[in-house]
Amino acid sequence: MTFNITAVKTSSNGAWQGDNPLNFAFPLLIIQTALIIAVSRSLAVLFKPLRQPKVIAEIVGGILLGPSALGRNTTYMDRIFPTWSMPILESVASIGLLFFLFLVGLELDLSSIRRSGKRAFGIAVAGITLPFLGGVGVAFVIRSTLYTAVDRPGYAEFLVFMGVALSITAFPVLARILAELKLLTTQIGETAMAAAAFNDVAAWILLALAVALAGNGEGGGEKKSPLVSVWVMLSGVGFVVFMLVVIRPGMKWVAKRGSLENGVVRESFVCLTLAGVMVSGFATDLIGIHSIFGAFVFGLTIPKDGEFGQRLIERIEDFVSGLLLPLYFATSGLKTDVAKIRGAVSWGMLGLVIVTACVGKIVGTFAVAVMVKVPAREALTLGFLMNTKGLVELIVLNIGKEKKVLNDETFAILVLMALFTTFITTPTVMAIYKPARSTHRKLKDLSASEDSPKEELRILACLHGPANVSSLISVIESIRTTKMLQLKLFVMHLMELTERSSSIIMVQKARKNGLPFVQRYRHGECHSNVIGGFQAYRQLGRVAVRPITAVSPLPTMHEDICHMAETKRVTMIILPFHKRWNVDHGHSHHHHQDGGDGNLPENVGHGWRLVTQRVLKNAPCSVAVLVDRGLGSIEAQSSNIDGSNVVERVCAIFFGGPDDREALELAGRMAEHPAVKVTVIRFLVRETLRSNAVTLRPAPSKCKEKNYAFLTTNVDPEKEKELDEGALEDFKNKWKEMVEYKEKEPNNIIEETLSIGQSQDFDLIVVGRGRLPSAEVATLAERQAEHPELGPIGDVLASSINHIIPSILVVQQHNKAHIEEMTVSKIVSESSLSINGDTNV
Repeated sequence: MTFNITAVKTSSNGAWQGDNPLNFAFPLLIIQTALIIAVSRSLAVLFKPLRQPKVIAEIVGGILLGPSALGRNTTYMDRIFPTWSMPILESVASIGLLFFLFLVGLELDLSSIRRSGKRAFGIAVAGITLPFLGGVGVAFVIRSTLYTAVDRPGYAEFLVFMGVALSITAFPVLARILAELKLLTTQIGETAMAAAAFNDVAAWILLALAVALAGNGEGGGEKKSPLVSVWVMLSGVGFVVFMLVVIRPGMKWVAKRGSLENGVVRESFVCLTLAGVMVSGFATDLIGIHSIFGAFVFGLTIPKDGEFGQRLIERIEDFVSGLLLPLYFATSGLKTDVAKIRGAVSWGMLGLVIVTACVGKIVGTFAVAVMVKVPAREALTLGFLMNTKGLVELIVLNIGKEKKVLNDETFAILVLMALFTTFITTPTVMAIYKPARSTHRKLKDLSASEDSPKEELRILACLHGPANVSSLISVIESIRTTKMLQLKLFVMHLMELTERSSSIIMVQKARKNGLPFVQRYRHGECHSNVIGGFQAYRQLGRVAVRPITAVSPLPTMHEDICHMAETKRVTMIILPFHKRWNVDHGHSHHHHQDGGDGNLPENVGHGWRLVTQRVLKNAPCSVAVLVDRGLGSIEAQSSNIDGSNVVERVCAIFFGGPDDREALELAGRMAEHPAVKVTVIRFLVRETLRSNAVTLRPAPSKCKEKNYAFLTTNVDPEKEKELDEGALEDFKNKWKEMVEYKEKEPNNIIEETLSIGQSQDFDLIVVGRGRLPSAEVATLAERQAEHPELGPIGDVLASSINHIIPSILVVQQHNKAHIEEMTVSKIVSESSLSINGDTNV
């Protein structure tokens, strides 16, 4: 069916009136968009285990939908992607591209590039020069073999396009690959980011040059006066100078004014900025450079610090990155016809292009990196990282095709090259670069660090946001002893890394001062609301505080936490529980019986709960999970100058086992604080249980969400008993004067535990996780668990329905032997208690 483009209407009258919606522009655009997003999202899920960036899925999706695969069926192609619809689809996609390039400009912090200094600059220059020269060499070969004499483009623009296509590094894709591989926090990550940023800026300048040389692409650039290109370049330089000298200060003023009102960004300023993106794009198009260059430069003019940039990104990134950008990459795929690469010569060219691109980039980067004293393995890793193509590469190729510099065959070859080089980055880097993760030093348990009085106690406190600050300070202040033992605190702000641009902005901010992620104090530092409380705490001379920001995808967040604990030789990690109650009874003791249930808990989400579970399983040291019920209220925090921001009344519940011994040790430390009153309640094993012991069997279902996990280690019950008695004896000898000690032999331990939790006598209850349970705790294995990661007693006290008033600290002791855990259920009366038949208590 042939169409006259001028006769195409926007919308149809509907099927009832005999119209086929696919013959009308807007309904067809809807179908195309839905199809592209469905295919690219499905492929993204498939590629996720291979840790491939989303752009790979989007290009492959386009190739599958285009003439290379499904498009071989001409009926489908004429119906879904007819030629008359392509300008419309590309126009919509180009709006996405315009705003995406604006976001890239926003992400690029020029000051951070300057800070990274000569090393990154040298690596970037080498990483551009060698592949660029290689590209120029390949261009001669391709121009003579794959082009007929009629359609040959001008030498200059073709050489520049090929050089840029082979030498580019995609900064946004690289940032996400580094985050995925946990390399952002390393020296190599910082160097790669800075070098890629240099590379990006250079690539855009070269691209502007190539476009200027190509002119409007009608019959190549030969017929034009060479002066035209010079004018285009001079106008481009004038535009950049105007943007940086005039518009940048203006945008600073806008950013300042725009976020004045209670931290809310004013809509009028956001609209002004979005219009600015369009106008800048139009201006560069008018000059004769592609419109995306204008959007990119405008992005550079927006101030990086403060709320305004962050809010802008939040407003537009989901729509742009989630909906419009996939259209752009899919249109690249739709234009790629792999069938055009015919015969040995063409495939030989593809091989040549891939080899030239990889060798040029990797060898160039490697050589300079080794010269500036980067170890060989890291230098090789840098080479592969800098070989990431992706987004920016495709933009270059599309512009080349648009300007008729690249024909279909060359375009297809270069798209496949971009796909291949990006695809190999992650697997290769994972294979060759294994950062040193082990410290070859046994991390001490809390109980062990008493042996050497000069050893400082190191704690890693993690938090999700400002809400966790006051409760964590309360706990830390209570642990801080008055003896010689010094406390060093690492505060880790956990932030989720997503596919979104704002994640990369977080990374940029967190990386601002030299060492990645480990922030020093500076006026107006980012996340000041989270770190601010700790800054005040540090300035009071209480404790050495080192703030760290971890930006990571949730499934691998625990690796960052455990790695930091290992490298900083931490004795204990304190994690916030994923639920938090807002009740403010940290210091005011006038609350009614259901105070702990006065309002529903805030839940930060199941993803964070899984982070906690993985840390408990993999931590290289002891772990404490803090269930916060309004510990360290606002009043207490503001008055912490006189030392009142401590947990005043602590109760440690002791049943027995390594976790309980660790909890007891922690309570002993708290007892040393003059403002803390500690009560230890020991639950004795009832006579009936001594004669009728309990057997635990592995849970029939593998569901870890409902059953408690106990350790499967072989344990000598007599030895455990001895250790428990020894720990209690030591505890009483050390802190007899300061601690109230009680013993109970309860008939129902749940009721007894709840009565402690529901009384108003304590601010904090410290319990062990109980993975090697005493006979008493073992009887609770048949309970349906609400939060199995807290252990039976912790779970009872953390439950939302039990009207518990104090906050709970659940402690797990680190022991290398205690690795295997098994979910258990079923209780049978027998002569001994065993787990899986091999653990007796």
